Amino acid sequence: MPEKTIETLRAKALELWEDKGLLREPVSVRARTLSAEEAIGDPEGGDFPLRKGKERLMEAAFQGVRGQAFTDMFGDFSGTLADIAAMPLENNFRRAVFVSTLNASLRSLGLCDHTVHCRDEGPTQCALKLREHISERYGDVRITQVGFQPKFVAALAPAFKLRVLDLDPDNIGKTLHGARIEGPETRAEAVAWADLVLVTGSSVANGSLGSFLTGRPVLVFGVTGAAAATLLGLDRFCVNAA
Repeated sequence: MPEKTIETLRAKALELWEDKGLLREPVSVRARTLSAEEAIGDPEGGDFPLRKGKERLMEAAFQGVRGQAFTDMFGDFSGTLADIAAMPLENNFRRAVFVSTLNASLRSLGLCDHTVHCRDEGPTQCALKLREHISERYGDVRITQVGFQPKFVAALAPAFKLRVLDLDPDNIGKTLHGARIEGPETRAEAVAWADLVLVTGSSVANGSLGSFLTGRPVLVFGVTGAAAATLLGLDRFCVNAA
């Protein structure tokens, strides 16, 4: 269940923060929304969620280190790690605060990297590297991609059998960059069909990651899932982010 996964992450975060003595220190944590230009520059296309206004990046600053998370519910938050550890993770805003903070805190401890979204030509370069990575590591596999990342779809569709799941009603039912975009109603069948489930890190912030952890190989992509992949022992791909 999604709730179980996010609560597992909270328990692991609390244990880690407590072990490092961070809960009791006067640490200031800030999350803020970023405009599209601040977040990704010009990624050579207008169909990224950030460019369309569907999602924004929340950014947490912790001990001089930044961590980000995609979300469709955004706002500001100030507090301590203890506050965040105790906060009910009942909506996408609260989960984005938690996830961006988790990314920043684990980055500050040297436990994860690439927690700030790449800019400009980064997504295009990343997509080509992803295609090579999957081919070398997993072989000729059937891929279900969770989350419409246009550069990834364009790179993977010619090389693999590819299905794409997305939550955006503007995308569902359309063929974009060589793949038909499916809605959540086909999730179980699409995951069962796949040899590899390529999951956006945004699934951590929206509470759906647990739905894709079915025992099949999972590869998490993007900045949002940085700390979650570390704590849950999942493979992750993100090479151009800062």
